[in-house]
Order: sequence, then C-alpha cells, then structure tokens
Amino acid sequence: MYTPPAYAEQDEVLLRARMREWSFATLVTHGDNGLNATHLPFLVDEEGPEGTAHMHGLLTTHLARGNPQFHDLKAGAPALVIFQGPHAFISPSWYENRMTFPTWNYTAIHVQGTPEVVEDADAIRAVLERTVATYDTPLGGDWSFPGVPADYTALRLKAIAAVRIPIARIEGKMKLNQDKPVADRLGVIAALERQGDAQSLAVAALIRQQPGIAAT
Repeated sequence: MYTPPAYAEQDEVLLRARMREWSFATLVTHGDNGLNATHLPFLVDEEGPEGTAHMHGLLTTHLARGNPQFHDLKAGAPALVIFQGPHAFISPSWYENRMTFPTWNYTAIHVQGTPEVVEDADAIRAVLERTVATYDTPLGGDWSFPGVPADYTALRLKAIAAVRIPIARIEGKMKLNQDKPVADRLGVIAALERQGDAQSLAVAALIRQQPGIAAT
C-alpha cells in the first residue's frame, strides 16, 4: 500500500483495535484461476489459539467450502486482508490556504499472512461461537446458538471451514490531513461535522484526536 510517511500508522496496538472496530474486511488471494476476494467478519487476537504469541497477531474467520477461494486457501496461497475504515471527500474550500486541490481522507489497514484452513467440526463450531459472542450476543436478542437443533448445526459445520491467518505483516494508513496546518485541519473538522453523515463525523472525530488538535 502506498503510504507517505505523514500518513503511516505504526502503533500495532492501535491498529489491532481499529481492525476490531472495522472487522468486516476483504480477504484477497491469488490462485490457479486468478484473483479471488471475499468479504468476511474477522476475529482479531494478540496471540494464537494454543497461547503461542504471533509476532503481529492472528486473524480468524470462516467461509463456505463452495466458495472458489476455499481452494486457494487449501493450497496455501498467501492472503491479503483489507480493513477499510471511515473515509470522506475533502474540499479545498474548507482550508485557509486554498491553493491546492481536492482530496479524499481515508483509513485502511492491510494485513498479509499465510492462511491455515481448519476443517475439524469442533474447531469450526468454536469459531462460530466466538463470532456469535462478538456480534450477536451484545444485541440481546432472543436467538441463541445453543438453541439451534444439533442436526441442523451439523449440516452447517459440514458446509463451511474456519481460517486462521497468522499476521506476517501489517500496514496502517490514516490519511487525515496530517500534512496540513492546524488551521486547515480545524476547517476540515468543522465542515465534516456540518455535513453530519456517519462517515464525515467519523473522519472528523479521527482528525480531532491528532496531537495539536485535541487540545484546541
């Protein structure tokens, strides 16, 4: 990922926190039939399932065995996982210095690693239980995983596989006007907050967290 130094984020604790926040990501592989991409929810861990720490952490997800990408993963194809955060168009009219051009603020994290396919039914079920606990249980609804009949769950477990990706490389890009003067960034914050949509507000909040901005 092309990342000028001003936009590079190297704090891996922060990056993993953002990955959890933006956890519906894109898994990209290249196999015998070319490129494949699947959009999946990812669990983000500091270390592996046996307690063995990975240098940069561990990603876990699941997908259908009928997905062509499953064959890439089984073959050990290297994987790229793209986590996309908030983004917004930025107009030069929001700066004090308007002798420049429009741009796009955005946040993204790229993770690379070699996938490990998990086909054991108990291990797959454990991944599903964690996924449900992460996304469904906090909603407080009436559905529960244990309430699904065992024979129905068994059919689902045969149709999917779990995937673990020990993180070999992690790159963070937070393009948030860091190369602009404080006055220009404050103008961007004010304009984005006036727009009021979720993406604009999220980008404005991230800019506001920058050193030199938070105290203003």
